[in-house]
Amino acid sequence: MRPIHKLLVANRSEIAIRVFRSAHELGIRTVAIYAHEDRFALHRFKADEAYLVGRPGEPIRSYLDIDHIVALAVAHGVDAIHPGYGFLSENPEFAAACAAANITFVGPRVELLRTLGDKTEARELARKAGVPILAGSSKPVTSVADCLRIAKELGWPVMLKAAHGGGGRGMRVVHGEDELAVALESAQRESQTAFGSASVFVEKFIQRARHIEVQLLGDMHGNLIHLFERDCSVQRRHQKVVEVAPAPNLDPQMREAICAAALAIGRTARYENAGTVEFLVDVDTSRFYFIEVNPRIQVEHTVTEEITGVDIVRRQLRVAEGYRLSDPEIHLGEQSDIKSMGTALQCRVTTEDPENRFLPDYGRITAYRSASGMGIRLDAGTAFSGAVVTPYFDSLLVKVSARGLNLEEAAGHIERCLQEFRVRGVKTNIPFLINLVTHPEFLAGKCTTRFIDETPSLFDFPVRRDRATRLLEYLADVIVNGNPLVKGRPAAVRRIKAPMPVFDTAATPPTGTRTKLHEMGATKFAQWVRQQKHLFITDTTMRDAHQSLLATRMRSFDMLAVAEAYAQLAPGLFSLEMWGGATFDTSMRFLKECPWDRLIQLRQRVPHVLFQMLLRASNAVGYTNYPDNVVQAFVKESAASGIDLFRVFDPLNWVPNMKVAIDAVLQSGAICQAAICYTGDVLDPKRTKYSLSYYVDLAKQLEKLGVQMLAVKDMAGLCKPFAAAKLVKALHEAVGIPIHFHTHDTSAASLASALAAAGAGASIVDAAFAPFSGLTSQPNLNAIVEATRNTPLDTQLDPEPLRHLAHYWAAVREHYTAFECGMKAPDADLYLHEMPGGQFTNLLEQARALGLADRWEDVCHAYADVNQLLGDIVKVTPTSKAVGDLALLLVTNGMQAAELISDSREMAFPESVVDLLAGRMGQPPGGFPPEVVARVVRKGDLVTGRPGESLPPADFEAAAQQVGTIVGGKASSREVLSWLLYPRVFQDFAAHRAKYGDVSVLQNPVSSRFSGFCSTPR
Repeated sequence: MRPIHKLLVANRSEIAIRVFRSAHELGIRTVAIYAHEDRFALHRFKADEAYLVGRPGEPIRSYLDIDHIVALAVAHGVDAIHPGYGFLSENPEFAAACAAANITFVGPRVELLRTLGDKTEARELARKAGVPILAGSSKPVTSVADCLRIAKELGWPVMLKAAHGGGGRGMRVVHGEDELAVALESAQRESQTAFGSASVFVEKFIQRARHIEVQLLGDMHGNLIHLFERDCSVQRRHQKVVEVAPAPNLDPQMREAICAAALAIGRTARYENAGTVEFLVDVDTSRFYFIEVNPRIQVEHTVTEEITGVDIVRRQLRVAEGYRLSDPEIHLGEQSDIKSMGTALQCRVTTEDPENRFLPDYGRITAYRSASGMGIRLDAGTAFSGAVVTPYFDSLLVKVSARGLNLEEAAGHIERCLQEFRVRGVKTNIPFLINLVTHPEFLAGKCTTRFIDETPSLFDFPVRRDRATRLLEYLADVIVNGNPLVKGRPAAVRRIKAPMPVFDTAATPPTGTRTKLHEMGATKFAQWVRQQKHLFITDTTMRDAHQSLLATRMRSFDMLAVAEAYAQLAPGLFSLEMWGGATFDTSMRFLKECPWDRLIQLRQRVPHVLFQMLLRASNAVGYTNYPDNVVQAFVKESAASGIDLFRVFDPLNWVPNMKVAIDAVLQSGAICQAAICYTGDVLDPKRTKYSLSYYVDLAKQLEKLGVQMLAVKDMAGLCKPFAAAKLVKALHEAVGIPIHFHTHDTSAASLASALAAAGAGASIVDAAFAPFSGLTSQPNLNAIVEATRNTPLDTQLDPEPLRHLAHYWAAVREHYTAFECGMKAPDADLYLHEMPGGQFTNLLEQARALGLADRWEDVCHAYADVNQLLGDIVKVTPTSKAVGDLALLLVTNGMQAAELISDSREMAFPESVVDLLAGRMGQPPGGFPPEVVARVVRKGDLVTGRPGESLPPADFEAAAQQVGTIVGGKASSREVLSWLLYPRVFQDFAAHRAKYGDVSVLQNPVSSRFSGFCSTPR
């Protein structure tokens, strides 16, 4: 006996660590060697001692430097060396050098390495043992002519194989004479590089073969056993990818014969230590042939260990110490005592890119999340966050082994394990491995060595989004560089989440108005609504309320968080206005969120309450006119995504501009609610342009178009309580469809106006939860519920759960301090400037950006003057934006509205103003003042008819191709529509999402602290 006290592993990475572990368990001190390029490799730190070998710039040569390694071992008292696999593991000169230095070489004796290292001699050994071998050359070929002669005798195709190596290197399949010369030169060159020998021999190539290998273990006393077989058929370019033990679907008689053949070869060679005998099984003839012996530990030895429970490396060390297989230290005396249980398989996770010809990828691993769990074994090398994958060594990152009662169970373990891995910074072959271990052919155990080459579906990979890393990059960018959207704004004080209302999360949401809509259809549902005596309420908190108060900056996260609570606690609401209007633009432009995702996710969480949106007729959700087919496609897609009610309006109340959108909504099956935009004062006899008869006539025109509901859209809050009663009463008597009243509370009169409208016949009123009500927003929803209780208009809503929802919204608003408009109290100046609620907030933002915040009162006066200059028009997006843009221009240039006509200076008028006066937004009653039009618009640019009629239809096919280049793949119909509506905004949004991922998942208050939407940057 020669006990091992100190073991050096002449290898690196995974196999070095594997040997260290078994040695440590035996009480053996371990020594690692490392090249300069491996100085941060993990195996260096897993040993008791570690020493540098070689010189910088020679990473491979460092591990092949026999003299240096042996000298180092002698200098540090090493008494045994384990070579692992690869590098010097099969080098007889290395084993001889160890022997000369009186160091135990953990492997076969020198003469065995010399014999088995030459494939032609190994073939002769097999022949002597009576084991069938593939027809081929008995010695290495020396020329193309020699090779051609043998190939013709064998018949095409043939295999060229390196005589002194393995692992798929120096191997080429040759199908004909025209390929031979190039293949031979290539195989010889690769063999010389890999093994230091250009010797190549020729062998008959089996078209449909299984690669079966048998694990042998022998001692130095002539005893030899096998540990059953492994199936290594799943290969790529002769490199093993997945190994299975035992071989699936192998005939028991063939299994016994193959194992017996392996033992016969081992006994003939008087084999000692661990080794593997490899065979090819011809699937078509059911015959097997010897191909080679690997006199070392194999990469795939783990699967044999898993099915037998035998630590092969531990036994290698004991054999090297001189123990017999039958000794208690090894305990493998009788072949019949060795049992196999279940199935094990191994995948080699490598840093290779399967989408780019499996080219190795290099760089720093920025994130590494390993897997584990039932039936999983991991043998990893330098695999951790921060590790650097270099181009100097093989690309193996970690070996994943799984065991189960059968192949299907083991494959299930390994698929789950592969899915759990998260490796960022370098590409890996994990997507390819997942496809492989889930493929029916693999699970059936029918793979041959051609399986990968003949199965292109293995290369169909899902797009990896790498969401976590991109989000971290986004947070890091904002933390370091800040977010310009909140620069100089007050920071949010709240740093805790908003309190979620308590409800039964397991309960099924109660039915609501959407349920009834689906039962009755749009027209009958609308009739039912008109027949009801109580008042319905639409909650605008998720759209118009925060648009008016916070410049539409509310994130989807806050809406989605409370959506299920809405479904459970407030099913009696008529609808949620949660989409449309400025939401579509600002969600992409500022929040970098997809508006379609918001709609779809909210729909999933609130299944039974109506969703409604604001549709700007021919403007859709944009600020300009679009081709008719774009509007029609947008309506269809929105309805399919969850919108139940479309509030269609025209910014100038021009009915011809509304018809296309109205028809599209009616065709979709959703509820079409046409809106009359209110301006002026029906109580003022001096303001005759927008009289009561004007609104009644407009309502009748819309009813004739087939709309099912009528909205009074008082976007500025100009409709005073008595005016609301007078207007709604007249409309209720003139048309037979329900009336929906919408107003803003800038002057603090809107609660009274909403109640007056309800009393006069309005079936539904818009309101916002208390924390998001008042000022430029809608009246207080909680207050309306209380005000109508125990009256004929009782909303039938329970105020208690509504109170808890209000508490949630109160906390949420604290996260958006940066976007508060600064308005502290109601402002009766509204009746002077007539500015819409949403416009008030957005225009104030624009004024701040231009440095006009201190001149806000001047801007308001200019807004009122511009309105009169334009002929007293209806002001709602986009016409309100045009009025605001012109007002800012005047204030910036120190001009009065009245001076605009007489001033002869050349001015660059805002595009919105030009569009308005050119007629591209439609026509107001009586048209625009001719002198203003002449001052702003060139004659040739005037549009007299419906703007949409002059626009050519959008080419959706061409748009899809264009968007495909932007998103880097096939564009969805929603992406195409987003681009058609907002091409520049969508392109910026898509670029942001490609770089950082979906930032909508960031939580508040996390986002308010880091993402910059709602806080002051660092």
